[in-house]
Amino acid sequence: MPENPVYILGIESSCDETAAAVARDNTVLSNIIANQAVHKAYGGIVPELASRAHQKHIVPVVDQALRRAGIRKDMIDAVAFTNGPGLIGALMVGSAFARTFALSMGKPVIGVNHLHAHVLAHFARLGGEDGNSPNFPFLCLTVSGGHTQIVKVNSHHDLDIIGQTQDDAAGEAFDKVAKILGLPYPGGPLVDKLAAGGNHEAFEFPQPRMPGLDFSFSGLKTAVLYFVERQQSKETFVRERITDLCASIQHTIVTILMNKMEKAAAQTGISEIALAGGVSANRGLRKALDIMGKKNGWNTYVPPLELCTDNAAMIAVTGYYRYLDGEFSETDEAPFARFERF
Repeated sequence: MPENPVYILGIESSCDETAAAVARDNTVLSNIIANQAVHKAYGGIVPELASRAHQKHIVPVVDQALRRAGIRKDMIDAVAFTNGPGLIGALMVGSAFARTFALSMGKPVIGVNHLHAHVLAHFARLGGEDGNSPNFPFLCLTVSGGHTQIVKVNSHHDLDIIGQTQDDAAGEAFDKVAKILGLPYPGGPLVDKLAAGGNHEAFEFPQPRMPGLDFSFSGLKTAVLYFVERQQSKETFVRERITDLCASIQHTIVTILMNKMEKAAAQTGISEIALAGGVSANRGLRKALDIMGKKNGWNTYVPPLELCTDNAAMIAVTGYYRYLDGEFSETDEAPFARFERF
């Protein structure tokens, strides 16, 4: 461990949030996020508009992060940034700014895998509190709009994927089903909200028979579409049964996720179980993990809500652990759009 505190500036721009954070070691001093409301009118993320918005927001967001943290820019020891996966244009805005900022200060840069950062969000200390971090090794179910993975986490830098989706991600399934039901974008949080007032046993939807620890959610979207289309008056049916539909669909997705996690825990013998990613904010999923954890004697961990969705605090904290290992990036290292490996 360094004798003096390490200050990391983290920058996140993988999708539609422009974010910057400052961490002192693994303690988050600031975490600023600028959202992009422009995409709501299009029912999804428009990559070109996202890139333009990042260009507009990046300087004021970084300025706010430094001010909120109460430090000068020359106190920064390294700049960590999301290098992928994500929208390539959006990633280029963040990475270009990070490299330029670091070069002007004579500081190193640290490219961070976005999914690695979601997992290590569990080690971020907020508000000076120690928090409750999982012990190694642990299993992490990482669920977001673009990815669904079961990760065996051996250390801060040693992660193995033991299961993942073969088509749609869980968050993508939530959003696509929400669109079928006529809900506005982003639909996933609305499904969660409406599900709280519905009966999850009202409708039954099929669950895929995927081998091993892998997932599939594309069939569920199709099943919901056909189910709704078969109703005599589709619009009236959806309007009158929207809460039951959301509850039943959410229950199906959560059941698929939890069944695989139970299988993964049994196969590995690991009882330290964590959630990460945007969908880890889903109340149905968090509740299901708590119930299954008590049933199986697991120690369960869920990140604070502000660390579930895309944010720069997790980038800064991941950057801190890579800084300790001396894992710096080359200045010409290119961002990557698709996930390949940690």
